Amino acid sequence: MKPLTEQEIRAAFVNCTKGEVKRLAVPRDLAERPWDDLDYLGWRDPQAPDRAYLVAELDGGPQAVALRCPSPAGWQMRRSMCSFCLTAHTGGVSLMVARKSGKAGQQGNSVGGYICNDLACSLYVRGKKEAGAGARLHESLTLEEKIQRTVANLAAFIEKVTA
Repeated sequence: MKPLTEQEIRAAFVNCTKGEVKRLAVPRDLAERPWDDLDYLGWRDPQAPDRAYLVAELDGGPQAVALRCPSPAGWQMRRSMCSFCLTAHTGGVSLMVARKSGKAGQQGNSVGGYICNDLACSLYVRGKKEAGAGARLHESLTLEEKIQRTVANLAAFIEKVTA
């Protein structure tokens, strides 16, 4: 993924009002992010732990989604698997919900998925971050195929948000 600026990130949100986009907390450490190893940029709002955000390069440009999720105090300590990267965690995956874009979102419709709490799927897939013993299933896929699968799962989620 290519490095993004705060302005590019704010302009990419598909399921927020202009006011919400203006108020959301964009990470201050964008320059230090491992962009070459990221399939998407994901972060949790430190001021509002029930909010998370992700930005992906899809269809030639960035698309961003705001998510609602349980705060760390609400994380369940059972083994779950992320629906993006297929990494299994104990207490490291939560149901995150995105309001749909447009009229459907205004009517309260949403899309959910079980996603890594720290939104670090790209790093788990590449082995740059460890999720614990047994977190990654043994697969015959190449690293590139695993990355493609993660991106496809992410794209399918964002497509459901924008549909």
